Amino acid sequence: MKKLLLLLSLGVAAMATGQATGTNQGVNDRQEQERLAKEAEARRKELLLSEREGIEVRVKEIARFRGIRANQLLGVGLVVGLSGTGDTKNTPYSQTLLANAMREFGFAADAPQLKVKNIAVVFVTCELPPFAAPGNSIEVTVQSMGDAKSLQGGELLQTPLYAGGNRERAYVVAQGPVSIGGFQVQAAGNLSQKNHPTVGKSPGIVESKVPTKTVFDGRMFLELDDADITTAKRVAHTIGNKFPEYAPRAVDGGSIELLLPEGKNSVDAMAEIEQVRVFSDSAGTVVIDERTGTIIMGGNVRIGPAVIAKGGLSVRIEQIPLVSQPAPFSNGTTTTATQTNVGVEEETAQVATVLPNATVGDLALIFQKLKVSPSDIIAILENLRVQGALKAKLKRV
Repeated sequence: MKKLLLLLSLGVAAMATGQATGTNQGVNDRQEQERLAKEAEARRKELLLSEREGIEVRVKEIARFRGIRANQLLGVGLVVGLSGTGDTKNTPYSQTLLANAMREFGFAADAPQLKVKNIAVVFVTCELPPFAAPGNSIEVTVQSMGDAKSLQGGELLQTPLYAGGNRERAYVVAQGPVSIGGFQVQAAGNLSQKNHPTVGKSPGIVESKVPTKTVFDGRMFLELDDADITTAKRVAHTIGNKFPEYAPRAVDGGSIELLLPEGKNSVDAMAEIEQVRVFSDSAGTVVIDERTGTIIMGGNVRIGPAVIAKGGLSVRIEQIPLVSQPAPFSNGTTTTATQTNVGVEEETAQVATVLPNATVGDLALIFQKLKVSPSDIIAILENLRVQGALKAKLKRV
């Protein structure tokens, strides 16, 4: 009897423990859900705040001073040492350029008699960064301008690079091996290729410095990389609050005018202003790349009230071959026929409601819920723009 009472007591205690454990688990689940809900709400508020006030960056990340710019350079040169993959006689200027190069070294050459299968005429280009000093190394791009098959293994002869139509001063001189970062192998009619064998890189040296002017009648100008009136006004206001001696003024959506204080060095002034932190505004823009199916939605994208329905209709056509055998001793022949079966399947439409002032995050959750493909997302965004619910600019790249 005592053993029975002991077992009953243990059973009741176990049931009580199980109920307590279940209750605690339920409480923990509710607490976890509440925590996740609070985190989601905090992220939403942070997103709304960043969209309203912009992103805090340094001035140097979004603007440059007028006069500080890169310069594009261009030259025409010869790549030699190719293994029969150079220009053919269908590119006549290859022979002419080779003959001119040989005459510079005192060799009299008859251009039509020259073999050019081991050379290629190329355009040589580069972008000279601001403040590049003579002696600095720079990488140039070499690209075939004739019918050469490959520049692999070639060497670029000394080639001067000029700015625009000015041929009086070479700012860069390039010479050295051409690296194409790939290969082209052909044998027995088979071709294997990686990257573009007619475009490569070669080393160059800066020969002349481009003069840089940053002060114009006692004024300097900040040029925004992406013109925006709101950002220009914020930059001028922030700099004015921190350094009123510059008297900044937003000239338009892309330029801010600053006065250079008397006795202030322009380099010191630019370094000081570049470190100022401002809130850069971002326009509501959706970028679509249909070739890769990539969609980028920036901040400040808003969607008005709308209903999105996504469904699909699939048609399946099957052709089944049939064979008919004649009866024994009937002198018949075997015949074939085709049976066509047509089936139509229509998916149940998936519907999602977009509330007023929905954000990018809300739209992402809707797309995740509908399980749509990138092409469907592009179609939905385009239709939302046509309907007027999408308050953003659509940009295709």
